Amino acid sequence: MSESALLTGTLEVTNEPYAIAKIAGIKLCESYNRQYGTDYRSVMPTNLYGIGDNYHPENSYVIPALIRRVHEAKINDAPEVTIWVTGTPRRKFLYIDDMAAACVHVMNLDQETYNASTTPMQSHSNVGSGEDITIKELALTIAKVIGYEGSISFDPAKPDGTPRKLMDSTRINNLGWQASVSLEEGLRLAYSDFLKNQHNSLAYSSLFLPRWGSVFPRWVCKKLALLPLSILPNLTHR
Repeated sequence: MSESALLTGTLEVTNEPYAIAKIAGIKLCESYNRQYGTDYRSVMPTNLYGIGDNYHPENSYVIPALIRRVHEAKINDAPEVTIWVTGTPRRKFLYIDDMAAACVHVMNLDQETYNASTTPMQSHSNVGSGEDITIKELALTIAKVIGYEGSISFDPAKPDGTPRKLMDSTRINNLGWQASVSLEEGLRLAYSDFLKNQHNSLAYSSLFLPRWGSVFPRWVCKKLALLPLSILPNLTHR
């Protein structure tokens, strides 16, 4: 899915509220640029994971949720871990350091180069890495990283969501950025951080703070950082 696909169809029902919030951030930046001549730049990340993630058992995302569940299965000698979905949906994942590097790269591009690859009404850049992977493949990779030797099963009664979310990152790749952290390497870094800080991580996650809210803004624009509205509706100029 390229940047031009945005708003060309109906949003997937389980992601609609979240998607609308992200799209509003992009459109705010574009509107400021057109009306006031600013140079605000937006990036659209794929699924993020890494150091400082939210490991809460009820409201965490897929990678931190699986890291916690598989880790607990290992230390409790559980013979099986059951995952809520069929395991067939495909997703891309990006390590948080790569996301930070992409944002800095976009911010440092000269205006002529950036404008040549975007349009006023489609100014954002997708940020993803490599090929997508099935949830089953992800779960097996996490089990390998953690050293869990039990079986992984799936519950097809639970909703899968969108069958495939394949983000096209050609635009930002052509602008000179590439992801550098492989999925398995990123998972090892994330699990190492979880082990070192698991008590703090679990205590932090119980506060129900939005993912990455206190670590890294979900939207980074040139001269403008839009923090998630659930934390602070704040505009800060560089």
